[in-house]
Amino acid sequence: MEQRRYPGHNHWFYESQTSPRTSQAAPLVPEAAHINDRFLLGLQQEAHALQSLLHVNQPALLAARDLSQVLFPASLTPTLSHTLTLYDRLSTALTVAQVAGVQRLCNHYSARLNPLPGPDSSRESNNRLTQITQYARQLAMQPELINAASITALDVVGLSEPDIVTLNQLIGFVCYQARVVAGLHALHGSPVRWLPGIPLPPDAGSAGFGQAQRWQPTLKPLELRYASAEQLAAITLCQPYHELTEAKWLLAHDPAALYGWIILRQRLETQQFNQLAQAACARILGSRWAFQHFPQAEALIASVDEAVSDEEQRQIVTLAAQLTRVPERFSAAQLQPLMNRGWKMETLFALIQSVALSNWNSRLYYALGEAR
Repeated sequence: MEQRRYPGHNHWFYESQTSPRTSQAAPLVPEAAHINDRFLLGLQQEAHALQSLLHVNQPALLAARDLSQVLFPASLTPTLSHTLTLYDRLSTALTVAQVAGVQRLCNHYSARLNPLPGPDSSRESNNRLTQITQYARQLAMQPELINAASITALDVVGLSEPDIVTLNQLIGFVCYQARVVAGLHALHGSPVRWLPGIPLPPDAGSAGFGQAQRWQPTLKPLELRYASAEQLAAITLCQPYHELTEAKWLLAHDPAALYGWIILRQRLETQQFNQLAQAACARILGSRWAFQHFPQAEALIASVDEAVSDEEQRQIVTLAAQLTRVPERFSAAQLQPLMNRGWKMETLFALIQSVALSNWNSRLYYALGEAR
């Protein structure tokens, strides 16, 4: 992984995202592009002590692996309604990985992006990629920065409604992936390695939390008369989730991503203690609509860090907050308080996955239905 520090920009950039050149520099870890499991990215081969844990969670991990193939296939042919190229997708994934600061993801997406031809040098193409990158960085770092104008800006540079839905899904997926990988690193006791240069964004403001919220799509949802068989199948799979009554018709613009997302949700076991962690994620990221589904967590509205008096619940919230805010610094130290209480690795990993999925959901709900 090659890094450049640019004056005036408080971010690290990879060579594959800098100005074009006649001779493309090879990534520092080229083998990271050739990994069979493009979700855990080789972690299962290295973390021998976690094999039993990974085996127990195989159904959810396989669903996540399938999603990675859907969102980042080996090859992709754009169409009139789905214009995102593979370069667009991998460049966006690399941007999100950089924000998360998880080295394993940065290596993988940088290595996959490196050999691909970038967009042409026209002003329109440059504006398009710049807008996509800016949007991805904002949604990954501080979702509350996203508003209706952010969505309109994507439309102005030529992204279709299916493109925008897919873009939000893949940003959410990489946010989820980064936190699962960071959590497994912590469970394995791996040393923490993080990139400097990205400041910690503030939590979302407290205004609007605790009030009844309605989810309203920021884009035009799919109409039933135009729905394909694949889209109808994905919508049917959403039926048990009443909170998706409005969202499913919008998310059906990308039926493969919607189908995979629902399958993953079904395979992740939901436990009572996870709800407090999910509420903490929604509060930090600003998803007021998602937060209202956890009424027992109203104490988090004023402050996530000082809201809970019960010691065990406070430790759960602290873990969720650390993994949400700074996954690159998440380590075994954040797991130790709960381990001292007798928590097993299986329970801890269930909590980690719940926090990771809530990071995806909160961003998706906010950008596509709450941004004003």
